[in-house]
Amino acid sequence: MTVSATSSASTATTTTTSSSSTSSNSTLTSSDFLSLLVSELQNQNPLDATSTTDLVNQLTSYANFTSQQSINTNLNSLASSFSSLVTLNSVNYIGHTVEAKTDTSTLSNGSATFGYSLSSAASDVSISVKDSSGNTVWTGTGTRNAGSNSFTWDGKDFSGSQLSDGGQYTISVTATNSSGNSVLNYTTVTGTVTGIDTSTSTPSLTVNGVSVSAANIIGVTS
Repeated sequence: MTVSATSSASTATTTTTSSSSTSSNSTLTSSDFLSLLVSELQNQNPLDATSTTDLVNQLTSYANFTSQQSINTNLNSLASSFSSLVTLNSVNYIGHTVEAKTDTSTLSNGSATFGYSLSSAASDVSISVKDSSGNTVWTGTGTRNAGSNSFTWDGKDFSGSQLSDGGQYTISVTATNSSGNSVLNYTTVTGTVTGIDTSTSTPSLTVNGVSVSAANIIGVTS
């Protein structure tokens, strides 16, 4: 009975230590896992020992746990390498003229070039340009061809006054077919890449003074 009491105290101490270790470190390591398994074997009821099947299942779980830790480490390393590769590739855009999926551009040299894609030929295409305050400064019509269409705004407002370079303007396109259904896919801007921001998981490129995700680049023209 004395031996049994000592064993119980040892078990309690082991449990307390294990609990303390677990609370101080929320991550279960392979050593923790193995310690729990050994403690279970040492303190199991001799009259009701763990079955061979259960023991094999636990050992298999331990092996899988270790493998998963190794896989996670390798995946983190791969993700880091991939992020570096994406950043390196994005740098190659600097100085090139690109087309990107977005709707805002900066007026430069008295003009701004936009684009839009139609899923099919449209019967009506209306275009409006708004300034950074949301005020509409120009409206007109655009080409109706299926696929990619280009539109260059001359930077003039309704009265014909030339607006100053440096302002950011947003294009809005409404394109419908003969049934009145929208056929607009997306809008684009075309401009030169002058910078790159790698502070986020997906690098952003500065195109005509506007931040554009590298994932939205759909073409390089020069």
